[in-house]
Amino acid sequence: MKKHLLILVTLLFVSFASNAQDATTTKADSKKDKELKEIEPDQEIVYDSFNRWSIEVDFGQSKGTKPYATGYYYSNPNAHIRFDINHFGIAGRYMISPTFGIKSHLSYDLLTDQKGSGSLPFEMQNIGLTFEGVVNTVRLFNIEEKAGRFGLLMHLGFQGSQMSPKMGINKGKKEYNGGIVVGLTPQLRIFKNVSVFADFSVNSNVRQHFNWDGSFSASNNNLTGSMYTTALGLSVSFGNEKIHGDWAIIEDKKSKEMKALDERVGEIETLMNDADKDGVPDYLDTENNSLPGVAVDTRGRMVDMNNNGVPDELEKYVNNSITNNNNSVAVSDGMLVKLINDGYIAAYFDTDKRQPTNASTDNIGFILNYLKTNPGKTVDIIGYADVVGSSEYNDKLSSDRSENVKNILVKAGIDPSRLNIKGNGVDDSVDKTSDYARRLVRKVVFKITN
Repeated sequence: MKKHLLILVTLLFVSFASNAQDATTTKADSKKDKELKEIEPDQEIVYDSFNRWSIEVDFGQSKGTKPYATGYYYSNPNAHIRFDINHFGIAGRYMISPTFGIKSHLSYDLLTDQKGSGSLPFEMQNIGLTFEGVVNTVRLFNIEEKAGRFGLLMHLGFQGSQMSPKMGINKGKKEYNGGIVVGLTPQLRIFKNVSVFADFSVNSNVRQHFNWDGSFSASNNNLTGSMYTTALGLSVSFGNEKIHGDWAIIEDKKSKEMKALDERVGEIETLMNDADKDGVPDYLDTENNSLPGVAVDTRGRMVDMNNNGVPDELEKYVNNSITNNNNSVAVSDGMLVKLINDGYIAAYFDTDKRQPTNASTDNIGFILNYLKTNPGKTVDIIGYADVVGSSEYNDKLSSDRSENVKNILVKAGIDPSRLNIKGNGVDDSVDKTSDYARRLVRKVVFKITN
């Protein structure tokens, strides 16, 4: 039996190791699998589901601690710690949820006196089968991202075993026992779906008549017995996922719903932004560059009752700019130049468009009125684009926008020699991921040059 189990465990180990190596080789041409092949501990991989099944093989040392007849014991208590391989096992595990699962473990143990221990010779075969609950403590405490490649399982359940002395007066007799088993299993992931582990388990029998040396136990110690097992092993998960189920970052349905809700709240907050501080949210604001303190309507447009292209509250400055009072002209002209050069007057564009939006007509009209009432002035027309697209494309796009605004002013009666166009390419001063923010930099601004 021992020989057969040893052969089985060896074959399984070789098979799993070969499969893991083949998987990393045959999928080497896949970019996605290359990225998944070496997942760092702090890299988050989110899955809708997880691999529920695992097969585990292990080997190590089992020690029967009690009971023993006089003159028998497992090891010499005065000697150094010794590790003899006398335990082999194979298990199947199924995770009902990412945190809780069940497993069954079949084991073979051959307990003998250690060489040099001074014990009388004995040999006891123990074949055990367990049914246990499993807890993934890393998931239980929500520390899987911090734990990285490390894991820790706890298991507790029932065990049954067959004890059979291989020497002595009870040789060939069999006894069937039962009890409980409890243990801890630290793990380390070495491949996407393969991990190594150490297991520390205690078996406690509540129906054991044999001593571990093969004799019958005394009446005052009847029906009790315990055995400690320390083992190393290999765990392989299988399923549709690319990574071992014990380490995948699981996003359940409720988490998805909460994430979607957070995104919707974020979108609403963005919609409610008021870039020009005129009291009208951006999603309703058709003129999102209105001047501070200037009255606007419900669509965010500066009030212009006479439809001359100049907001009513700025009308007095335009009127003053054409009076014969030189001091008044200087003051008013300085105010207007500051408003224009500081970018309060701008034409805006939709994505990948070269013609300004309809809402920009009033601002272009403002520049038109200024140039008509100040025939000695010239203006730079400066175009911009957002970050979408290549640099070469956006350079051309910004120039085209400037050219088209110039054409509008020329057709409205302004001498082309007074209009200088510039394409400044990309304006990357806003959040690249925000569509609403990018709207503010798809624009043409003006600068009075003399």
